[in-house]
Amino acid sequence: MGACTDSNYAAQYQLPGTFAPIADFGLLQKAVNNCESYGYDYMVGNVVSSDVFYSVNPQTDKWMKMGVLAVEMEAAALYMNAAYSGNKALAMFTVSDHLITGEVTTAEQRQNTFTHMMDVALSLV
Repeated sequence: MGACTDSNYAAQYQLPGTFAPIADFGLLQKAVNNCESYGYDYMVGNVVSSDVFYSVNPQTDKWMKMGVLAVEMEAAALYMNAAYSGNKALAMFTVSDHLITGEVTTAEQRQNTFTHMMDVALSLV
């Protein structure tokens, strides 16, 4: 639904404050409705788009305290580009690596089992 960031990407827009990148509500609402109709588990919330995914000085706990659900690398820029160009955007994620527990998925698991997100994404087109 929203994307925090630790990058300076928004500086290019020379805004007189801090821009809060968010998804298009219509796309988000349709994705949620489709998840529910398919019977898929889902979460809606805030992520952090980070320049460094595997940091030597992780700050994950601080983002978690603010209710951030996941770390990824592109959503904030996607939302900013869409806002600037007058387009709609929705970032959707399937978790592959758990930064707290250390649990990871194999390339084969990612290839063969991450299909629910694809179903929902394709249903929005």
